[in-house]
Amino acid sequence: MHIPSLKEVVSAEEWALRCDLAACYRLVAAYGWSDLVFTHISAKLPDSVTGGEHQFLINPYGLTFDEITASSLVKVDMACNKLLDSPFPVNPAGFVIHSAVHEARPEAGCVMHTHSRAGVAVSAQKAGILPISQQSTFVLASLAYHAYEGVALRSEEKLRLQADLGTANHLVLRNHGLLTVGKTIPDAFLAMYTLENTCRIQIDALAGGTELTQVDPAILANMADVMRVATAGLGSQLAWPALLRKVERLDAGYKS
Repeated sequence: MHIPSLKEVVSAEEWALRCDLAACYRLVAAYGWSDLVFTHISAKLPDSVTGGEHQFLINPYGLTFDEITASSLVKVDMACNKLLDSPFPVNPAGFVIHSAVHEARPEAGCVMHTHSRAGVAVSAQKAGILPISQQSTFVLASLAYHAYEGVALRSEEKLRLQADLGTANHLVLRNHGLLTVGKTIPDAFLAMYTLENTCRIQIDALAGGTELTQVDPAILANMADVMRVATAGLGSQLAWPALLRKVERLDAGYKS
């Protein structure tokens, strides 16, 4: 499928964001978190590009994540109006969820939502995320839950989703999946990587059928400081360049 390049149409700042977001979609596909075409990742355009208006990029509904390119991403405003011509629609549920988060969390540069097998499985467990792994300690430090209300097509759900999310960066959507919020695309990706692995570990541990050892609650304090030390003060930027190299090896066409 040929999609005309937007590299010379949009600003350099928007193009760089498009490339990072397209890379994020390719990574989600590579790690097996995609659900055909039915989940979504959004990136908020900076105020320097929009003049202060809330606008974000989201996937073209109908493309698999390993097909998404920088130019195919759809730019919309908070009423879901397309701001550049695109032959693709936007997933209605995706717009409701992502517009809700971007509206409530203006610092959120990226919002990721998945329906992975392990994520949905844990979302259905009454106890939710258990403190049984090192990965879970980072998640539990900033975690919220949102009750299932059916497919997210109704705008009135937005207020409840916003209230449940609050200031958390990890959200378990009950009986549905997972969501992460980050100031940048790398931040949201690292948060989702940790949340997804937390869920996979939990499912595996519970499948063992033996009593589990839980992490001492005292260890859960000050996890933001622990993360800064563990990543040499670089946070998600420690891993992101390597992840971009991974995407390049898979298919450099994401930048088209």
